[in-house]
Amino acid sequence: MKLKRPQLVPHSSVVKLLQAAEQALQRKDFQQNFELLERARKLDPANPAILLQLGRSHGLRYNYAAAEECFEKAIQLAQNKTQVMAMAALQSWDFFNTGLPERYLRRAVEQKDATANTFARLAELYERLNRNDAATNMVERALHLDKACPLARLTQAKLHRQAGRLVEAEEVLNPILMAADREFRVRGLFERGAICDRLGRYDEAMSAILEAKSLLIPDASPLLAQLESTIKHLNEMRDNVSSEMLARWFDASQVLIQPAHRIALLGGHARSGTTLLEQVLDSHPDIVSADETRIFLDDTYTTLRRNLPEETPMLDGLDAASVETLRLARERYFQSMSLWLGRPPGERLLIDKNPSLQALIVTFVRLFPEARLIVALRDPRDTCLSCFMLPHWPVNARIVSFLTFEGTVSTYTRVMGIWRTLKPLIKNPWLEVRYEDMVEDLEAVARKTLDFLGVSWDAKVLDFHEHARQKPVRSPTYADVARPVFKTAVGRWRNYQKYLEPFLPKLEPFAKAFGYE
Repeated sequence: MKLKRPQLVPHSSVVKLLQAAEQALQRKDFQQNFELLERARKLDPANPAILLQLGRSHGLRYNYAAAEECFEKAIQLAQNKTQVMAMAALQSWDFFNTGLPERYLRRAVEQKDATANTFARLAELYERLNRNDAATNMVERALHLDKACPLARLTQAKLHRQAGRLVEAEEVLNPILMAADREFRVRGLFERGAICDRLGRYDEAMSAILEAKSLLIPDASPLLAQLESTIKHLNEMRDNVSSEMLARWFDASQVLIQPAHRIALLGGHARSGTTLLEQVLDSHPDIVSADETRIFLDDTYTTLRRNLPEETPMLDGLDAASVETLRLARERYFQSMSLWLGRPPGERLLIDKNPSLQALIVTFVRLFPEARLIVALRDPRDTCLSCFMLPHWPVNARIVSFLTFEGTVSTYTRVMGIWRTLKPLIKNPWLEVRYEDMVEDLEAVARKTLDFLGVSWDAKVLDFHEHARQKPVRSPTYADVARPVFKTAVGRWRNYQKYLEPFLPKLEPFAKAFGYE
């Protein structure tokens, strides 16, 4: 949603402070970010934009009460209160707490000067939360104000597709594909790909996806440079990790674990069924899951890397970390996780579901030697196809490699190649869970997984889809896990085999290793 910013007090010092604060946030230097924003606020205390940015920073650190306090002050100071309510929702859009954006959007749409975009943004949020009746109502109100509102049309197309009204979805979407706005052209093309896929028009689906990606590729260069650095560190770790090192870390766990926690990492490559398995497990009353947070990367891994030269190999840094540093990193992890969850995990088993950490399992077990590991598996060909067709806007570091089939397959072979290296070396208990087995016999897989985790059986896990409707799900598969298991995604790659054909030899060793011959 593009909103006009409130008039800023012309002050170059404030502008520089805000720019520096944003740079600090990108570096994960949260303390400096807050210090710079507070300095800017002292220089210009009546500036709502500074308060909005400060509220965003608080929310990204899971302090939602402080975020709301900043947003309320911004609204009080604003001349256009409706606009600032909508901006508060926009600033809180990436929070793990969906209550804040919903609350501010609901307040904004109740104002007489509410825009079609604001109604459409609330519709988009409701659709994301699987509250489709409420989403439809907001779409209708948005289109009443502006029949051409692209966000409303895009959300309406999604709602039609999810309800199986594919012809209507396509009709609604067509004007968006002609839009001059690049964001909505890209998002519209991804949605067209999803609609054509459902209609069995696979070449048209792939054509839409490829066109969307062609519009995104110009944004990728800086992110690809960052990716190269990450790949270098990961390759060094893979080539130098040893069973002796992992055993030494594991055997020294009694010195580190004070106290021990019930914790498991649910990893695997993206689009391998991690969200489905997480929702199944999270339905158990003795389990609480965290859904793809950045806590480990931002609070834990950053703590370990701080004060180390950038070129320090990952394993060297982990091996040399003092007990005090490791304990501090653990403490920060559980502090932030408690804020994210709304309360400490307590006696419940905490499952950190995060495919982004699959390649960093070595780091995870260094900090949490008591952890159990669950690795979700899926046919590599289905996994890569699903990653490639994943809708995304804008490009970010997590998905930049998925802009091409070559990049997608390279990422898969790198991430799962690290796991194949670690499996025979690692001492932590681990379990591989196949997506295809889950959709074939969910109860059998659930029982086996709960037994591995040391958790008693509870039939509530079989009603995971009911549970998923009651909570926000960050994964792109949020709509899929709100319904019972289905088998239509198994073997989907065959519909696009000719596009995957050049890359199948690279995936063949993994298909064999994981039982997908």
